[in-house]
Amino acid sequence: MRTDPSILHVDLDAFFAAVEQRDKPSLRGKAVVVGGIGLRGVVSTASYEARKYGVRSAMSTAEARSRCPHAAYLGPRFDVYREASQAVMAQMRALSPLVEPLSLDEAFVDLSASGLSGLTVEDVAAIANDLKAAIKEASGGLTASVGAGTSKLIAKIASDLDKPDGVVVVPAGTEAEFLAPMQVTVIPGVGPATAQRLSMAGVRTVADLQQLGQDELIRQVGTAHGSSLHRLAVAADDRPVVSDRETKSVSVEDTFETDILDRSLLTAIGDRMAHRVSERLQKAQLSGRTVTVKTRMHDFTTHTRSSTLAGPTDDPRVIARVARRLLDDSDVSGGIRLLGVGVSSLADWIQDDLFTESEAEEVPLELVDLPERPRERLAGYYPGQDVVHTSYGEGWVWGSGRGLVTVRFETASTPAGPVRTFAIDDPALSRLERTIPAEPEPDEPVVQEPALSALEESGAEAD
Repeated sequence: MRTDPSILHVDLDAFFAAVEQRDKPSLRGKAVVVGGIGLRGVVSTASYEARKYGVRSAMSTAEARSRCPHAAYLGPRFDVYREASQAVMAQMRALSPLVEPLSLDEAFVDLSASGLSGLTVEDVAAIANDLKAAIKEASGGLTASVGAGTSKLIAKIASDLDKPDGVVVVPAGTEAEFLAPMQVTVIPGVGPATAQRLSMAGVRTVADLQQLGQDELIRQVGTAHGSSLHRLAVAADDRPVVSDRETKSVSVEDTFETDILDRSLLTAIGDRMAHRVSERLQKAQLSGRTVTVKTRMHDFTTHTRSSTLAGPTDDPRVIARVARRLLDDSDVSGGIRLLGVGVSSLADWIQDDLFTESEAEEVPLELVDLPERPRERLAGYYPGQDVVHTSYGEGWVWGSGRGLVTVRFETASTPAGPVRTFAIDDPALSRLERTIPAEPEPDEPVVQEPALSALEESGAEAD
């Protein structure tokens, strides 16, 4: 256990929404919701102005609109978010060589890797505030909340206590006391089901959990889970900060605007997903043994089926062939609203001949053409998208429909700009393509990388 609070958890505040407010002056100080904007859309991030009305990530966009109808509802701009994230991560790496990114908007920083030791609470608070100031300057005004402690558990919990733009440092030796009054759900691994079982045993706070003997805790939630919870309840967390997080799986999933009943169409979509997974595996120089197919039914029940091969592969034909078999075992009679294909049990080597040549040929290299998906049809102009006009310059899409597109012409460096409406096929108006510098290879994990339309189903950013 460390003797000083030298692990930081840095969490950007309402990241996606904050980037949109940064780049769109007319939205600063106003309610902004980023996420899926279709009928089945789900909120990814809500600005703090929208949260006052009860809008939260993972809420359906329909419910969010009913709670906060006056908010700006925008589709995501992942390239821009990645660019902002790179600028922020660079500031963390300037502080310490040991940075563990968890997502685009959060990371752990190990101060001890910089040779710093014997840090007091005041020292760490000053370092955290300096880092926040550097992040704000490098990112064009984004704010971050920072938690610090002797472990990753304590730092992560602390960063959530003074949002937005706060700093909380937990002194060494006070960790158990710090956790005691909190709800038991603050402990990683305690979801609704586990919380309910613990509640039946009279455990509602971490203090209650600390009082429960390990044997009783194991009896309530099982051996592995019980032992872990018993340690975390007293902040016994010795997990190191690691700069290169191991890739667990590579996957692609899509949500459909209408439930799909046609098995041949699902098979064709699955084949394409297998090829996209293969491309990502090959780019990362990885291969995997376990192929998984995920289906979400018309009634929102979710099923996963997996098959493990004799050795790892990155061959799209092999992945597609196994995925087809798994999909054949699925009941699609009620309609499929989400389909995903993934590969796990990853390795950095490849088994060359898992199947004979004739077996591999069962999945063709040239995939059948699919009907254009609704998301692709709408990809021309969607709310929040960057555009440019030959006369008015750069702006963003306010809304589109009925053959028209409305644009507000403003950028991060201009005042709130005017609104103009054009025919959707106006040759003077086009999407603004941005070139985002690539990150160094170690900073590009391929963990659970969804297709864009998967945002319709699950929030891409945690609060």
